[in-house]
Amino acid sequence: MAGVDTERIERAVREILLAIGEDPGRPGLERTPKRVAEAYAEFFGGLQLDPLTHLADSVPLGASEEGVPATSDAVVLRDLAFRSVCEHHLLPFVGTAHVAYLPGDRVVGLGRIPAVIDTLAARPQLQERLAEEIADTLEAGLHPRGVLVVLDAQHRCVTTRGPRQERSSTITIASRGTLAEPTARAEIIALIGARPDA
Repeated sequence: MAGVDTERIERAVREILLAIGEDPGRPGLERTPKRVAEAYAEFFGGLQLDPLTHLADSVPLGASEEGVPATSDAVVLRDLAFRSVCEHHLLPFVGTAHVAYLPGDRVVGLGRIPAVIDTLAARPQLQERLAEEIADTLEAGLHPRGVLVVLDAQHRCVTTRGPRQERSSTITIASRGTLAEPTARAEIIALIGARPDA
């Protein structure tokens, strides 16, 4: 797949500026097409990347003293900031991801999970699909016993246009394996929500 065509984006942005009655050559706007093209290259750079590559360097948990393969209780990462672009209006949505998995026989460096999220978020997206894609990638790359993904985001298409619900946020959940069971899922969600005393 070809990369982001920034020159084509620049031409399109000039056309948009003309279409709204602006002069793309006036001071203040003359560099706007280039700036938008650079931003879009960043926003949509995940289209050319395979998120599974971030999980390729997983490591085995090892074996217990009895020689039985070791397992671990949940690995939970909270408050992972992310941003994406809604495919309906090409406006950003920004939020927080919480990810948990119950390792099978392999784990991955903690920095790899935010990299998976960033790669999948850097595409035209729906929040519902993004949660599912993160869960699917972790399941395919790590073969865990369970996965839970919770996304909480504010959508600029909701907060800045139409009804302009400035304080609203959207929560989506995707779960796999053992963490799809209501009791196990509730336990992890309680861990995500728990905060140390101030």
